[in-house]
Amino acid sequence: MSREELVKEVVESMKTENVRWVMVQFLDVPGRLQQMTFPAREILDDPENAFNVAVGGFDGSSIKGFTMINESDMLLRPVPETFAIIPDDWQSPPGVAAGRTARFLAQIFWGGYKKGEAKRFEKDPRYIAERAEEYLAEQGYKAYFGPEVEFMILNKVINEVDRPWKKMHVEVVSAEAAWNTELPIIRFEEGYVPAIPYDKMFWIRQEIATVLEDHFGIQVEAHHHEVASPGQGEIDFRFDTLTRAADKVVTLKFVVKNVAAKYGLVATFMPKPVYADNGNGMHTHQSLWSKDKDENLFYDPNDEYAELSQLARYYIGGILKHARALSAIVNPTTSSYKRLVPGYEAPIYIAWSKANRSAIIRVPNYMRGVPKAARIEYRSPDPSTNPYLAFAAMVAAGLDGIKKKIEPPPPVDQNIYAMDPKTRRELEEVVRKQLGTPLQLPRTLCEAIEELENDHDWLFPIFTKEMLETWIEMKKEECLKIESYPHPAEFYQYFDI
Repeated sequence: MSREELVKEVVESMKTENVRWVMVQFLDVPGRLQQMTFPAREILDDPENAFNVAVGGFDGSSIKGFTMINESDMLLRPVPETFAIIPDDWQSPPGVAAGRTARFLAQIFWGGYKKGEAKRFEKDPRYIAERAEEYLAEQGYKAYFGPEVEFMILNKVINEVDRPWKKMHVEVVSAEAAWNTELPIIRFEEGYVPAIPYDKMFWIRQEIATVLEDHFGIQVEAHHHEVASPGQGEIDFRFDTLTRAADKVVTLKFVVKNVAAKYGLVATFMPKPVYADNGNGMHTHQSLWSKDKDENLFYDPNDEYAELSQLARYYIGGILKHARALSAIVNPTTSSYKRLVPGYEAPIYIAWSKANRSAIIRVPNYMRGVPKAARIEYRSPDPSTNPYLAFAAMVAAGLDGIKKKIEPPPPVDQNIYAMDPKTRRELEEVVRKQLGTPLQLPRTLCEAIEELENDHDWLFPIFTKEMLETWIEMKKEECLKIESYPHPAEFYQYFDI
């Protein structure tokens, strides 16, 4: 379908569905969803202008990571492929006659240009993803991504923080949590795929999956309870091209949070909201295909180990080589590094393998002899990342590996956590010799940002200079701010010292 045909179909659907309002959404640099809302007539009266110029403007200086106050005029151009009708029963409070509402994701442009001369905003995260796809195409590739997004649906979270910080208290309330006195509960680290009625969030996830399919056109492949006790879930959708897969992550988070809110619950994608239980990850499956042929370039039937091509091995080599710097983008919060610790299935070692979940890259080995199934799974990312930037950075690292023919170290099929110290030291020597990097990922966000400052040339020409500089500055400030707060656990640990 041509773009003109798609726009015509969207306009007809808006008329048929009696759409009165249009949400136009975008991500700020950290990855939080923002929106402006316009009357539907702003599109229906002049679709050509709306979809080819802009539907409206906003103040970019008020958006985190965007612009200064003296250059604040920004334009929103809706992406017709992301059109969806918001479920009517999301309106709150119940019974409010708010009017049928549609939703688009948007591209962001600088304001102040003549019609037809608008310039893309260099720090629009979706623009970085689009640049990644353009760069892939120049190399003769297209990339497919299939992220597994984990989250927790909780009854409520009570957060008491009084300035000047005389009170610091967070209480997580979950009907499933291991600390509840009322049975049944799900024990710590034993939440993987229990049946109903123990999986108390099943019907909530079921509704989320239904809304994703029926309203947003996202094909769900599976949903299930995950390992952590308090309401942890995962929803997997069918793989897609890089930007569209990132769009789907944005949409999934939007739907999860709104369906939870509809029932008076709260959803979080925070990497480590609960101590002593598994955190929320976003294992990301990916593969490169020929741009012009329907051919998976990661597949090699003659490879006895994992049916993986040499090109795929170079791609793995690139991610492993830059894994410590890449962490600053795919694990971008201080909470991320509380997830990346031994004992909770979150990988911290720069290694790869088939089936081995203690390595940061796993080659899924469910079925052999199926070309389209050949892929790698990058396991360290988490859903606090901005998916547009994360997927673009993964591609940049992988393509650098292909360009420089970075051969990864031999695969590690042992549980790295359970290795004796001598064996692990030997593995570290191999990794350092072959990749020039330590075996372990950074332990803090500050350490990861330092790595990115020293190792980032591989991000160009996909990332803009403006985006990289803003990301580093913003994350430096964030990690230093969080690390300066006294923590309740420190009182427990050190008060009587």
